[in-house]
Amino acid sequence: MKVLHVGATGHVGEPVGAALRERGHHVVSAHRGSAERPVDITDPESIRALYDAVGPALDAVVVTAGSTPYAPWDQIGREQLLAGLTSKFLGQVEVVRQGVGFVREGGSFTLTSGILGREPVRTGSVAAAVNGALEAWVRATAGELWGRFRVNVVSSTVLTESRAAYASVMPGYPAVDGAEVGLTFVRSVESMDSGRVYML
Repeated sequence: MKVLHVGATGHVGEPVGAALRERGHHVVSAHRGSAERPVDITDPESIRALYDAVGPALDAVVVTAGSTPYAPWDQIGREQLLAGLTSKFLGQVEVVRQGVGFVREGGSFTLTSGILGREPVRTGSVAAAVNGALEAWVRATAGELWGRFRVNVVSSTVLTESRAAYASVMPGYPAVDGAEVGLTFVRSVESMDSGRVYML
C-alpha cells in the first residue's frame, strides 16, 4: 500500500513508520522539519500543498502529529485551549477532511489521541479535552464515511522510550513500547476496522 505518514519523526512517529515499512508498505514521510515534504497541520494550506505534492491514489494516511500545552488549570486560558484544538484536534481533522480527495475509496485514515482522554492528570486538562473530542469525532465520522473510507484512532499510554520525559506529569503510569504502538497502526491500516479507538 502507498501510505502517507504525517508526523514521521519522534518517539511515536519513528516506530510507526518502521512498522509500516517492515510490512512492505510504501511510506511517504512528511513532517514539519522535512526538507522534501514539510507540513504544518495547523495550516490548512500547508496540508493542501502536501497532498498536491504527493498526489492521488493513496491507500492510507496515518497521522502522528499534533501537540497540546500542559499547565495548571488556573493558568489555562482561551489561548492555550485554542492552541491544543488547532494543533492536535483540528490539524488531524483537516488531514482527513482534505484527504478524502486523495485517498482511494476503501482506504483508511489513522489518527493519534492518547490516554489522558480517559485517565487525566494534573496540568493535562487541554490534552484530556482534545483527546476525548478526537475520539468522539472518529467514532462519528466513521459512520458518516461508512462504505467509502475507514477512520480509526490510536490512544496509547506513555511510550517506554519517552517515559523519563513524562515522569513528572504521569507518575506511575504504565508504559508501552513504541514497537507495539507501531503494530497497532499497522493493524488499523490493514484491517477492516472503522470507528475504532485502539487503547494501549
